[in-house]
Amino acid sequence: MPLPPPLTITDAAAARVKALIAKATEPVLGLRIGVKKQGCSGLSYVVEYAKERKKFEDVVEQKGVAIFIDPAATMFLLGSEMDYVEDKFHTGFTFKNPNEKGRCGCGESFTV
Repeated sequence: MPLPPPLTITDAAAARVKALIAKATEPVLGLRIGVKKQGCSGLSYVVEYAKERKKFEDVVEQKGVAIFIDPAATMFLLGSEMDYVEDKFHTGFTFKNPNEKGRCGCGESFTV
């Protein structure tokens, strides 16, 4: 039995990824998700264009898009859901991450 993907993608996130890829000024394969040390809680999500697949990266292909997961971020993202939200207070990708133990008050960073 194959392992479940490290990340799932909502329809809204897939639509936004497609729109971003269509606007890219250079050829890209998809988006790359990573984490970096930042913010008052310690870690922040990083989303960038993926021009190539890096060594040891997981690739999640769902709903017509490819999401590349930085190998250093895999353990922080396992079981997460990537969504895209547009409302009065926030526009952007969001992550429902079962590994999070807490978030800062502004919502920009998290702890595991």
